[in-house]
Amino acid sequence: MKTILHIIKKEFLQFKRDPRMFGIILVAPVVQLILLGYAANLDVEKVHTLILDYDKTFTSRELISEFESSGFFSMDYYAENYAEVIKRINSAQVLTALVIPKDFEKKLKRNETVRLQAIFDGSDGNTASIAAGYIAQIIAKYSQDTMIEYLEKSGKKFSPLGEITPEVRVWYNPYLKTRYFMVPGIVGLLLSIVTLILTSLAIVKEKEIGTLEQLIVTPIKPYQMIAGKIIPFIILGFVSVIIVITAMGLLFNIPVRGSIVFLFGSAFLYILSTLGLGLFVSTISKTQQQAMMIAIFAIMMPMVYLSGFAFPIENMPDIIQYISYVIPLRYFITIIRGVILKGIGFAELWSEAGMLLLMGIVILYLSSLRFKRKLE
Repeated sequence: MKTILHIIKKEFLQFKRDPRMFGIILVAPVVQLILLGYAANLDVEKVHTLILDYDKTFTSRELISEFESSGFFSMDYYAENYAEVIKRINSAQVLTALVIPKDFEKKLKRNETVRLQAIFDGSDGNTASIAAGYIAQIIAKYSQDTMIEYLEKSGKKFSPLGEITPEVRVWYNPYLKTRYFMVPGIVGLLLSIVTLILTSLAIVKEKEIGTLEQLIVTPIKPYQMIAGKIIPFIILGFVSVIIVITAMGLLFNIPVRGSIVFLFGSAFLYILSTLGLGLFVSTISKTQQQAMMIAIFAIMMPMVYLSGFAFPIENMPDIIQYISYVIPLRYFITIIRGVILKGIGFAELWSEAGMLLLMGIVILYLSSLRFKRKLE
């Protein structure tokens, strides 16, 4: 045990001599939290809009005011012809253009169907889809109000038919903010960086400067070497988690609704996998640059893309969904969002925790065997 403690002490002394390491561990979590929390925002709060009004009547202006009063649409331009519509959309000055046809008011008064054209810049499909939903709701409401007004003016009695009205209740994220989805996942992302990338870099660095060979010739057993190498990164990983959770509550008012103990226990299970992967990368890398490239492009990027961190797994092709089952971050992301946002715990997430435990033991064991052979 004393030997392991001496190795751990040596690792922390190396961290102390490398200020960049402390920057990655202490500063990077807060920086990434701020960037993803504020910049990675898929919410559509302002739709830049162009109006081409061929009718120019009181009714057409009334429809335009309905869009303005909704708070989602910014009427930035009023075009005089269709060429200007094309120009503004091609130059990305507006997201959508509303074209109000001639005789718009007359057709409405004659109780005829009027086709209103809405043109979207579909290069950003998500934003265009959300904006189209806003437009559909506003036009549907305006059409209904216009019909009721027409019937009342004509003296006809309006008797609304029975209808089904949904009472929508959004749990866990009532305002449907993107940051509530993105920010908790940063816990898993940072744990991956600290325990996977830094572990592989630290070991490969010792190879480059020759200190690893010096340790090998000392009477230190392989398991002591492995334990002494990975325990400091477990500690640093938990420090990063504490920093992120604290900053998450202070900056974005996102508290941890569930059990902190279960969250940290799950983090430890996930760390087993990332430490194992870090050990594996260190055994196949000769330089720090090589270790960084392998860790980021061969492991980190697939984990981020296939874990559900940014993209819903349900939207992926079937073959990709099957591949995602071998990604440890997939299960940890589910646990993080469940604990932080929903307040659920082991009773609901035991299967994900079990998979993390199984994968962590297997990955760390196999990687330790390979690392042990390298030492010998």
